[in-house]
Amino acid sequence: MTTTPALRLAYGTNGLTDLRLTDALALLADLGYDGVSLTLDHMHLDPLAPDLQARTAHVARRLDALGLSVAIETGARYVLDPYRKHHPTLLDPDPDARAQRTGLLRTAVRVAADLGATAVHCFSGVRPDDTPEDTARHRLVDALGPVLDAASEAGVPLAVEPEPGHLVGDLAGFHRLRTDLGDPPAALLGLTLDIGHCQCLEPDPPAACVRAAAPWLRHVQIEDMRRGVHEHLPFGTGEIDFPPVLQALQDIGYRGLVGVELPRHSHAGPRLAESSLRFLRAAAAAGGTAPEQPTALLVGPAGAPSC
Repeated sequence: MTTTPALRLAYGTNGLTDLRLTDALALLADLGYDGVSLTLDHMHLDPLAPDLQARTAHVARRLDALGLSVAIETGARYVLDPYRKHHPTLLDPDPDARAQRTGLLRTAVRVAADLGATAVHCFSGVRPDDTPEDTARHRLVDALGPVLDAASEAGVPLAVEPEPGHLVGDLAGFHRLRTDLGDPPAALLGLTLDIGHCQCLEPDPPAACVRAAAPWLRHVQIEDMRRGVHEHLPFGTGEIDFPPVLQALQDIGYRGLVGVELPRHSHAGPRLAESSLRFLRAAAAAGGTAPEQPTALLVGPAGAPSC
């Protein structure tokens, strides 16, 4: 009898921004996570600060010592522009500004290769109000070309996330992008699927989205959410039925990381990291997915006080 491997659970460092990166990694390992979704930001492996290669090597040694896998995420809010969230984008009217975002993604690919990461996450950005859609799509293709070249050379898949309100805002938009780019192999240009976003705006339920996305799936973000409201919520406070989602991931043989994505809850990060792991293990067991072995609680009771 063949046993299907358990899902590999991770937690996003964008939900642990009040912790030093070394402390965040130790916390996740102690709790029993399999990996970390590492957002390159000023407080966690700053991609723009000096000595990046040496700092990356140090993180690689810590990940290895702790037994953690890693995916690289690039959604830091103000890493390039201290005044405007997530700017500049790959759609910026200024070619020099677009080049800044392309450069950040190429750096992320190099970091990912040095860390042995499973994928590099990215997103399109919001289409500027005065930019026609066709123009924005051409800009996106041109800006992603050098990133795909770097990813191909490094052997690290790029995983585009459909983000509500962005040019690539849903699964249909992801497939349009793949067509615009000449249908690259899924091992090079894949998908980051955010389970909450599926609940928010996709026509099909999240579990059906997982099954439909299977050939391109390279990274998963997970949290609770409500229909029509783009707000990342702790598990159990939204509307998602999680056992079928986790069962679908198991059924398609997904072996990347399933990373908890709670970027507005760093004030309660350690507590939510613990309670999220317990929730996902229970949901996996309820859906028939083999959970990891339980670990002792290391932090306070579940729940997150408001800011």
